[in-house]
Amino acid sequence: MSKRKRYTPEYRREAAALVLDTDRPIAHVAEEIDVGAQLLGRWVQQERERRGPAPGPEVPLAADEREELKRLRRRVHELETDNEFLGKAAAFFASKPPRRNGSS
Repeated sequence: MSKRKRYTPEYRREAAALVLDTDRPIAHVAEEIDVGAQLLGRWVQQERERRGPAPGPEVPLAADEREELKRLRRRVHELETDNEFLGKAAAFFASKPPRRNGSS
């Protein structure tokens, strides 16, 4: 007689996260990790309930999330500006013929 496998709560959450975070089908993930699709489906449902509603247009951002969003948008703008400058600098130096030093 075979014993039922027991899975830790951490394993169940990680398995459910494979489905929720990657948008892969439950059946594919279940096959990869060798558990039943119905069992994994229950874990996914439990994890969805634990995580609460997904943020969307109807769920307003918290104050700290708004601040982080502002900070990240500012950082993206800075990086895009730096990238534009570096692209122009690379094009400038690529258009100049290489200098020869006197040691040939």
